[in-house]
Amino acid sequence: MKAHPEAFHRNKILFTDLDGTFLNKEKQIGDYTREVMDTFTKAGNKLVLCSGRDINSVRSVKEYLHLDYPGMYLIGYNGGQIVECDTGKTLYRIALTYEQVCHIREAASQHGLHFHTYSDTNILSPCDDEELHFYQRTIKTPVIFSQDLHEIRDCGACKCLVIAIDRHEELEAFVRDLSSWAEQEQITMVFSNNNYLEIFPSASGKGAAVRKLCELLNISPLLSIAAGDAENDISMIEAAGIGIAMYNASDDVKAAATMVTALDNNHDGLARELLDLV
Repeated sequence: MKAHPEAFHRNKILFTDLDGTFLNKEKQIGDYTREVMDTFTKAGNKLVLCSGRDINSVRSVKEYLHLDYPGMYLIGYNGGQIVECDTGKTLYRIALTYEQVCHIREAASQHGLHFHTYSDTNILSPCDDEELHFYQRTIKTPVIFSQDLHEIRDCGACKCLVIAIDRHEELEAFVRDLSSWAEQEQITMVFSNNNYLEIFPSASGKGAAVRKLCELLNISPLLSIAAGDAENDISMIEAAGIGIAMYNASDDVKAAATMVTALDNNHDGLARELLDLV
């Protein structure tokens, strides 16, 4: 995919995935990446952290990395919620219904797969299991164990997550069995890695969030840059004026991108490409 010439001029807005893209394997950013982001934002460009993580986890990344740039935005739940950092205000939210979430929970149970979803403040899980512990090694959002998910009865949930550790083929079987229902309900299922299946409204997605925030800020999408490494990043890479796939990205992500970084996320790959764009 080629970038529109306008995308190389004027101030820009960067939408970056976290894990496998902006963050290294230690869930940190290198000194070089920080130096580039200082330069990028001081030049008047905007930074948006865009993740499949819940919005509280995205916020915690901003805080522990001390990313205090003005005009930052956070996008969580694969595009399900957009938050303005300067005010803490939610600018946009879209959710699965309570009934849809319960259907996904039951289907996961029938397949013997871990399921959880999210309230505004917590992970909601029917049980305490190995997969939840695996997930919490990275995601520190507190957990409520809830069988009936009454916490989201009125407002729904921005996404569900189904997990199978080193059993990707079982997740693929789950997708095949649920695909007809999901299509009818206008629900999208994508992998953020081989262990995690992300499930959210089809009107959501990272690409939709790119378009929505650009609309709210009156910024042309041609002036946006999006970077990622996984299947759930493809829509935002395609929506942006410049789409960057990481060196460590899957082949389908690379095929959707304008450019591929020369180095991976553990060697400041994204930052080195950004220097050539600003």
